[in-house]
Amino acid sequence: MRSPLFSLMLLAIFTFFQTSCTGQKNKSNMTNPDNNVSASGKTETATLGAGCFWCVEAIFQELKGVLSVESGYMGGHVENPTYKAVCEGTTGHAEVAQIKFDPEVISFEDILEVFWHTHNPTTLNRQGNDVGTQYRSAIFYHDENQKAMAEKSKAATDASDLWEDPIITEITAASKYYVAENYHQNYFNLNPNQGYCSVVIAPKVQKFKKVFKSKLKEKKE
Repeated sequence: MRSPLFSLMLLAIFTFFQTSCTGQKNKSNMTNPDNNVSASGKTETATLGAGCFWCVEAIFQELKGVLSVESGYMGGHVENPTYKAVCEGTTGHAEVAQIKFDPEVISFEDILEVFWHTHNPTTLNRQGNDVGTQYRSAIFYHDENQKAMAEKSKAATDASDLWEDPIITEITAASKYYVAENYHQNYFNLNPNQGYCSVVIAPKVQKFKKVFKSKLKEKKE
């Protein structure tokens, strides 16, 4: 007969894997359903690390002016990193969302505002149960203008009362980007009933939608 202590240990292990993104797989999809063409003919790129890229992707897919969101890796020192290697913390990469957006509809500053509100930028290499350098808070800027805007936005947010503790978000130049494995793309939309999605991502997305209601895409009939 199993002891009560053994049962509690099994429950703790199960809970951890249901509320952390490490090691979970499910349905796959090659393309992002929001891969639209910019109405203005202009497209810019933002690359952000804010914990598990499934969460970041699910948030930014909902914003007006966002054309596509892709999960990937950036900021490391190993060529062609795999998810397994990134999760082991041996490659130096962060899990990132690479966001293509129409600057005539949504500005980089608007994207940063959502970024600061939808993850905890004060915890070093950690978001909830997701722990490791791959989950670090990071803004990878693509030009000097983005760098200046990111630094200004970080300082303003740090001076506000949004977060009690100091913001430790890394602001660094974009380096080589690697798209994540196929099964990571559009993860939340394809796997809404998966444990991590229902326990962690769904509540975060609902909270985001309430705060940024005016910035959401109109739902297609």
